[in-house]
Amino acid sequence: MTNIEILNNIFCDVFSVEASALNADFDKNNVEGWDSVHQLSLTSAIEDEFDIMLDAEDILDFTSYNNAKNILAKYEIEI
Repeated sequence: MTNIEILNNIFCDVFSVEASALNADFDKNNVEGWDSVHQLSLTSAIEDEFDIMLDAEDILDFTSYNNAKNILAKYEIEI
């Protein structure tokens, strides 16, 4: 499984959406139910799946699908 597939699966699991919903508009302002609990679940799953430890700033910035891809790039994870 590729890294983008892993990322997509995490988003789909956390937010109960299909992969086709994941786009540039998928963010905390446009997704019903995106709250701190979902964001924590998302970042926790990301850390587990990619075997990384996100710093506090990155956890707070994990507010969109696009941000997630950019943050993972900081940890040298190719998407």
